[in-house]
Amino acid sequence: MSTAGLSAFTAWSPLRPVARAPRTADRSRDALASGSAPAGAARSGGELHTVALEDELVEQARELAARLLATVDDDGRRWRHTQAVAERAAEGAAAVAPEQVNLLLAAAWLHDVGYAPALVQTGFHPVDGALHLQRSLWPPALVGLVAHHSGARLVAGVRQLGHLLDPFSRPGYWSGPVADALTWADQTTAPDGRRVTVHERIAEVLERHGPTSAQVRCHAQRGPLLIGAVRATEDRLLLARAARTSAG
Repeated sequence: MSTAGLSAFTAWSPLRPVARAPRTADRSRDALASGSAPAGAARSGGELHTVALEDELVEQARELAARLLATVDDDGRRWRHTQAVAERAAEGAAAVAPEQVNLLLAAAWLHDVGYAPALVQTGFHPVDGALHLQRSLWPPALVGLVAHHSGARLVAGVRQLGHLLDPFSRPGYWSGPVADALTWADQTTAPDGRRVTVHERIAEVLERHGPTSAQVRCHAQRGPLLIGAVRATEDRLLLARAARTSAG
């Protein structure tokens, strides 16, 4: 990203990229004091089972996504997709533990911010989005979910970008209830926001990117992973629905 592009971005962003790297113990406190990190960042760790984000952070995620994706020259398609994914994630909230719902919702809002021109570094949006969120001190679990959403690690490997995901290497970032629910929301939502099946979504991605793309080259591994995440989430939703019915 050029210096000019970064300056233009920080002029209107509610989050400021960190200019220096203070000691770990001081980093979140200093960021909160200066206004460079979202609310709740200092209290949120990297283990998914311990992360409980505040409602305010979900709203900040929505606002940041709206600002960034407004700069994408696609007639608003990416923003419509993001809104629909966030709505879908809310519908799938029962698939995750109650304390993880806000983490899922925030990740749904932020999963595609790497498409914003000012954030592009590698040209691979999960990595570019995660790197920006990491610099801006968003909670590590949220950053990791964005980095790994929808089987991104497999595409990154083909594109020889896998090393950039090393800082986000906890298994819960690419598998488990929250990661699966994020994939479910993304992979049952078309680029224009329409509801689709996971098979329709996969077919659209393969056609759009073309036969020599990284998506096609890793499809033998990524396709089953996406389908498995969708099925696992739907199974969890069925179990949650059955539990509510029996309790009622």
